[in-house]
Amino acid sequence: MLEAIDIECTRGDRPLFRHLCFRLNPGELIHVTGVNGSGKTTLLRTLCGLTRASAGEVQWNGSSIHNLGDDYRSQLAFVGHSNGIQGELTSVENLRAAACLCTMHAVPIEQTLERVGLAPYRHFPSKILSQGQKRRLALARLVILQKPLWILDEPLSALDIDSVTLITGFLIEHLARSGMVIMTSHQEINVAAKTVLRIEIA
Repeated sequence: MLEAIDIECTRGDRPLFRHLCFRLNPGELIHVTGVNGSGKTTLLRTLCGLTRASAGEVQWNGSSIHNLGDDYRSQLAFVGHSNGIQGELTSVENLRAAACLCTMHAVPIEQTLERVGLAPYRHFPSKILSQGQKRRLALARLVILQKPLWILDEPLSALDIDSVTLITGFLIEHLARSGMVIMTSHQEINVAAKTVLRIEIA
C-alpha cells in the first residue's frame, strides 16, 4: 500500500499544493489531474523518492519511503517524461538491460516486443524509432520488470489510438494481478478500479 500523508510540495519558494492525502491499495489506479504547473510531476517524483516533500510523509506499507530506501525503490517502476532508453542500444538490448535489474523472473523479451509491435525493429538502434515507438519501448519495461507499483508521468503521450488501447490493456492486466498504478494523463483512462485525484494550486 502506498500512502501520502498530509504532504506539501513547493517549487522554489512557491507552494504547489498542501495537505495532500491519499491511499493506493493493491488493484487500484489513481489518475492524477490538474492544470499545467499544478505539481503533478513533482508529486510523482516525490512518490518515487526523487524529491522530498516540504511537509508530510510518503509511506509504503506503513513505513517512510526514505527509511526504506532501496527496499522501496525495488518495488516500483517509474516512467517519466523522458523515455529513459539508450539510443545506441537496440530494443532487445534496452529490455535486456532492464531485465538485469529485475530480482524476480522477468517476462520474455521477444514476447514483449511482439506485444508492443516492435519485433520488426528488434535489432535496430533505438534512436531510429519514432517518438511513439520509443514510448512503447519505455512502457515495455513495465511488463518486463513486473514491479507491484507503477508510477507513470504522461505514459500515453505520443501514442496513437491503437497504442493507447495496448497500454490500457497492460494497465488492466497489472491491476488484475493486484498491482498498483498512479499516473498523470491528459487522456481518459478506461479502467474499472480508478480514482481521480485533482491537484489544485495552493
